[in-house]
Amino acid sequence: MKKRHLFSILVILSLILVGFTNRTTSSNFETKASIATVMDFNTHNMQSIPLLGKTFVGFKEAIGFKESQSQYNRVNKLGYLGKYQFGKNTLKRLKIYDTKVFLNNPKLQEDAFIALCAINKWILRKDIKRFEGKIINGVKITESGILAAAHLSGAGSVKKYLRSYGSQTFSDAFGTSIKSYLRKFAGYDTSFIEANQKPIL
Repeated sequence: MKKRHLFSILVILSLILVGFTNRTTSSNFETKASIATVMDFNTHNMQSIPLLGKTFVGFKEAIGFKESQSQYNRVNKLGYLGKYQFGKNTLKRLKIYDTKVFLNNPKLQEDAFIALCAINKWILRKDIKRFEGKIINGVKITESGILAAAHLSGAGSVKKYLRSYGSQTFSDAFGTSIKSYLRKFAGYDTSFIEANQKPIL
């Protein structure tokens, strides 16, 4: 009975923490996920349960998990790097040249992801305004879906997809399509991201 009572208290406290944290933003592109940690009393293991919903933190954590299972030191067979699987050319655009430093710096990776979202939001600002809420190929278009698709394929490919109403498609080397990202990452709150052509890390 005492263990159940402690479990309930931990869950309630975690929900309060999430509500508080979701109201907090950072001016230098840093944001933190709220994680509720509860005790599995049967196995005596600690389990982390993300309670992020459709927040911006939920958005970036969902993309990070999809891209690399949230592994900061991950390098795939095509040479894409880190939690969010950045290409070297994209990193150069963000003025990041040392891939070893990048792989060993989680904060830099988080900042780079937000900076890239800001750039893509600037490039796609007219398309977000024009297409948000419309249905293309059976998928409702949202800002977060557009930003996720741009992370996958580049903003230019997303423009072509939207402006052709889905007739000009794109899939990456693993067969992942723009349409799948538009659907999977729809409806998150990405208002935290400010469109910016040249964000400073």
